[in-house]
Amino acid sequence: MYTYTDGDGVIHFTNIEPRGRDRKKWKVLFKTGPGKAAAVRGAGCERCDRVPASDTSPERLSRYDAYIAEAADLYQIPEPLIRAIIKIESDYDPRVVSFVGAMGLMQLMPSNVKEDHVGDPFDPRDNILGGTRQLRRYANKYGGDLVMTLAAFSAGPGAVDKYAGLPPYETTQLYVRLVVREYYKYKAQAAR
Repeated sequence: MYTYTDGDGVIHFTNIEPRGRDRKKWKVLFKTGPGKAAAVRGAGCERCDRVPASDTSPERLSRYDAYIAEAADLYQIPEPLIRAIIKIESDYDPRVVSFVGAMGLMQLMPSNVKEDHVGDPFDPRDNILGGTRQLRRYANKYGGDLVMTLAAFSAGPGAVDKYAGLPPYETTQLYVRLVVREYYKYKAQAAR
């Protein structure tokens, strides 16, 4: 991901490497994705996934449908939202480990694995149920506010409470935008 702030203070993001004469104004926010993290890790990429997503098969997008439906029903979280989070967090690859140690499909932190009683964070069912349980806790805490719920999932509830809303962290703001965009895509697909 690349970012720059223009003269009006608007923050721009892209996942496409900038080219041309304007490329110098862009800075690398983080690099992830199949093959990219491994290639740049040796080059000093401090925010690269330890284990990047590598499953690019089309089947991965439907492989966990039963677990997503079970979690959505159990915790009353919309299926399209769970799918959006999985897409952004791990691109449907249960083996991903982030640079901070978040694990699996919904990228559960070790402390949340314990708190949510997740047996095996790399087991897709355990991970999706645990991640959705965490979402339910945050949705309850923030009165169903989608932005605050997602911000808490990304940066932690302490950061959301400290700033009484969306924290001013670039990565969290980007995360919320990306998940919301995917959520509306999945929601539109489900309505067809």
